Amino acid sequence: MLTVIPDLHADPARLSASFAQAGPEIAFLGDFIDGGTGADDAAVLREVRGRIDAGRAIGVMGNHELNAILFHRRGADGQPLRERSQKNIAQHRSFLSAFGTETPEALDWTEWFLRTLPLWHERPGLRLVHAFWSDPLIATIRARRPDGFLQHGDLPEIAAESTEFSRAVKLLVSGPEVRLPGSHGFADIKGNLRRDVRVAWWRAGARSWKELALSVPDPSALPAGDPGANLADILYPGDGPCVLFGHYKMAPPLRIDHDRAACLDYPAAPCLYRWDGEDRLGPEQLLALL
Repeated sequence: MLTVIPDLHADPARLSASFAQAGPEIAFLGDFIDGGTGADDAAVLREVRGRIDAGRAIGVMGNHELNAILFHRRGADGQPLRERSQKNIAQHRSFLSAFGTETPEALDWTEWFLRTLPLWHERPGLRLVHAFWSDPLIATIRARRPDGFLQHGDLPEIAAESTEFSRAVKLLVSGPEVRLPGSHGFADIKGNLRRDVRVAWWRAGARSWKELALSVPDPSALPAGDPGANLADILYPGDGPCVLFGHYKMAPPLRIDHDRAACLDYPAAPCLYRWDGEDRLGPEQLLALL
């Protein structure tokens, strides 16, 4: 049995509750850091690192780990690889409070992320990734990094997002967005007009934009019709191996949207998944923590 634990975001209570229900082998889906009220990045990272370094757990890289690696490193021009804007500082605040900016401690932890966390994990019957499994994108990365581990030399390219390799890396940890057809758009939670929408790439059987679009406050703004032709290269195949991922901040109730692909990130209803070799994901394996 493999216990799969999604995004912790520096929440020691969620980590303790996860360990209380976990079996002997654990997999983490990334985003260990950068939490809100009550966050303790140092405590969560020490626990996670202890288990991974002892060979009792594995993990994959989340977008927050990748962002942290870039935030605390500089390019050839001497500028940080991730802009230290107010927005980016706010997202990274709890890590910065614990370790500072570009300090030896911050560099040590982000070096551990780079050295220890691959972009994906795959074993017979199961795939793990933080935000998006795409065979073509993974093939692009494998051509350079067969084991899925990034190297220091990749970082300036990833920061620039200017190549197929860099875009593939960003999509695996951040997920895909697609342009709505025609002149369609929607207002996000801040009232900004958007034409690109985040999609639930794992809902292979969906037949409408309302079923596939994520983070749209007013779904009535979405176009009618079947978006399948627009998303043929994105939707996960219905006969693919099981894949588990986090990232999307799903709203309760807990559910398995598709029996081959499931998001485990429910911040308001933390959970984990106990995979026992089954070739179809089942709700009985999805365990609420609280």
